[in-house]
Amino acid sequence: MTDDHQQPNDQVDINRRKFLKNTGIFAGGLIGGSVVGGLLFNQTKPEEKIIEHEQDKMATLQDARVFFDRKEDFEILQAATERIFPKDNNGPGAIELAVPYYIDKQLNGTWGRNAFDYMDGPFPQSASVRQLEDKDIDQSKGGTNADVLPNISATRYQTRLTRGEIFIVGLRAIETESINQFNDSFINLDHEQQDTILTAFDNGDVIIPGVSSETFFNLLIQMTLEGAYADPVYGGNKNMMGWKMKEYPGPRASYLNEITSEEFVSLEQKSLRDYQS
Repeated sequence: MTDDHQQPNDQVDINRRKFLKNTGIFAGGLIGGSVVGGLLFNQTKPEEKIIEHEQDKMATLQDARVFFDRKEDFEILQAATERIFPKDNNGPGAIELAVPYYIDKQLNGTWGRNAFDYMDGPFPQSASVRQLEDKDIDQSKGGTNADVLPNISATRYQTRLTRGEIFIVGLRAIETESINQFNDSFINLDHEQQDTILTAFDNGDVIIPGVSSETFFNLLIQMTLEGAYADPVYGGNKNMMGWKMKEYPGPRASYLNEITSEEFVSLEQKSLRDYQS
């Protein structure tokens, strides 16, 4: 070949080398973490700003619904849990502690789907509710769920409904009962009226398809307390405020340095997240 024919190929080789060199800087620098890439990266985004942004994003993700599709259902849950665990002089209530978001996340998991529970019949509770729906009980004479569901609180519930489904029908039954009794939504009622509705559920006086109102209310209480005091990694106990109210320090691998102290040792709260790099 002549020099005239070699020159275009040489130009292609030079361009290819420049391309590989430039892409090597970005691949090894910005992605791989080389000195050159690190300098370029630090000039565009300070590390402190990145960390703050990631923390803000995580906080937003924690306060997001993953189970409740309807905002109305979640708002009823917020109001109900706040009456069970209200804010007072001792500290924040259920809403500030993110208890509703804790419940939302638990219902979205295997526990809410009853994935590991025996879910086949018989279903004596469901049969009893069907009797209620067929009006076998004369409610005008004071008949309630308790007449056909004796000692239900002393036994494990038996129903075709998963825990997630129980919460859905239970919360909507709260709304229906509120409208029937006070002609207004549960979230608009005053505290005394809300307590009246919840007491009716606690007593088993409200009819819910497939499950007793007492069973639903017991689950609601259980989940509210869990959300207030469980480790924050599960979505509740926001900023460990539930632990701070009880001066509980959180999980500790060892108390070796404190066990010999003759005085009370106050420890700073730590979550499971603090033990993860």
